[in-house]
Amino acid sequence: MKQAVVLFLSVLLLSSCCTKSILEVGKTYIFPKGEKVTNKNFTGNVWLQMLAQDEQMSIGNVTFEPGARTKWHLHPGGQIILVTEGIGYYQEKGQLKKVLHKGDVIKCPPNVEHWHGASPSSHLVHLAISNNGKGAVMWLKPVTDTEYHKGD
Repeated sequence: MKQAVVLFLSVLLLSSCCTKSILEVGKTYIFPKGEKVTNKNFTGNVWLQMLAQDEQMSIGNVTFEPGARTKWHLHPGGQIILVTEGIGYYQEKGQLKKVLHKGDVIKCPPNVEHWHGASPSSHLVHLAISNNGKGAVMWLKPVTDTEYHKGD
């Protein structure tokens, strides 16, 4: 996984000056917005651009509209979230919700139930890096509005 992250960060540096995207940092583009997600694993409008994927790992650029979020889910191999734009939330089961900002890094341990998504008033864009070598993501129940707004 370490080699994959190093490779990914190299691609990130190269693509930041060359790839057209919905997002701008100054006059520099980051990654494409991708395709609208049409499955039932999200609430609200979400877009996904897979940047790399094989049986061992996946890296996706995920764009959430305000209020959009994942279902509760877990990754048998864990997940790393790198926030690149906007304001959002991350919560592990039994813990308080965390507010996310550009530059934040979340290291979600293997098999920990969690959810993430945009705040009610801001979009959120993050890179999701998952270790697929121990199994695919397990999608659980939707995050209720009460859970989503708790602590606001």
